[in-house]
Amino acid sequence: MTDRTRFVILMVTAPILAYTLVGGLLGRVVAREDTYRHLRVFEDVVSLVTDNYVEPIDPARIMQGALWGLAEGLDPESTYLTPDDVVQYEADDVSGEVGVGLVLTRQYYIQVVAAREGSPAAAAGLRPGDYIRAIDDAPTRIMSTVRGRQLLRGAPGSTVTLTVIRGNATEPVEVELRRDGGRSANVTSRLVAPGVGYLRIAEFDDTTADAIEAAAGTLERQRAERLLIDLRGTATGTFASGIDAAQLFTDADTLVIRESATEQEPVNRVTREPSIAWPVVIITNPGTAGAAELFTAVLTDTGRAETVGLRTAGRAAEQTLVRLPDGGGLLLSSTRYLTASGEPIHRVGVEPTVVVPGPAVELGQAVADPDEDPVLDRALEHLVAMPTA
Repeated sequence: MTDRTRFVILMVTAPILAYTLVGGLLGRVVAREDTYRHLRVFEDVVSLVTDNYVEPIDPARIMQGALWGLAEGLDPESTYLTPDDVVQYEADDVSGEVGVGLVLTRQYYIQVVAAREGSPAAAAGLRPGDYIRAIDDAPTRIMSTVRGRQLLRGAPGSTVTLTVIRGNATEPVEVELRRDGGRSANVTSRLVAPGVGYLRIAEFDDTTADAIEAAAGTLERQRAERLLIDLRGTATGTFASGIDAAQLFTDADTLVIRESATEQEPVNRVTREPSIAWPVVIITNPGTAGAAELFTAVLTDTGRAETVGLRTAGRAAEQTLVRLPDGGGLLLSSTRYLTASGEPIHRVGVEPTVVVPGPAVELGQAVADPDEDPVLDRALEHLVAMPTA
């Protein structure tokens, strides 16, 4: 091994070892002998690359790639952040900037979790699972979602171009979106059939539980006796707000369980008493994520609701930023949620009682008849067949 090779290995492996040893959350993992064995393998790989690669090796570049790969091997919500990404992550949104209504994750590329109802992204037909290969010609193969969200934001009325692939399509499609800060109401309601109320929840926040309770009161005055709750594409909001809203429907004391690497902590009722006792069916799809998933999991786990549609996203973990000495960081899923009965939600999702796929739509094409909704129709049929309390 040459002196140059030893230098590169030292430059690359020593920081990784130091970061993991002092990184708090990772320190518990690296203490295991098995992890040291993998670090020795990594050292051998660096040596082979340094001795045989045709061009000079940049230790900083190898280091960044190694850290990226470390996080990429975990879950889609965990990621390596460059120093610039960390600054963006910790900063508030730039005043006056708006986005396009997308919630993002990573799966090889940046991927769409959901497009908020009424947003430019929804109007353009972007759907859960779409891959964003580039944002304004910036490739997303090794781009964090933090950086992706930053690139999507800008002045109201300005445009951003996404290079998108849907499903198994071989050719990407370019979609131009005009940034817009307009938002639809978090909760809307109406009667969809005699005695059947319909709630559309677009987002969970501190006002959502109160809005649900008020909408249920209005529906009750309209003689509703059953309730459809549509959570398709609902992916924004805090976990606490989803749990808060779920308390309106169940008298269970323990709603969910928060699990870290060292303990499980039950999340118990603290703020509300149940006030909605109707039979409930929740409509879900892969864009049902985060707070909406916890809401769904609480109601299904306690027997207060059944679900129709497709499995939810499986995004039910909280991330912690572990700062690195160079200003970068590792954004790690440090806490995940389980149902009160102990079933995992993160990376699993909530399986529907009745599976009903939505209509297949090619990217850039409108739904054949926007007034037709076979998933809603099937959910209504299922709800009407359920016994009343």
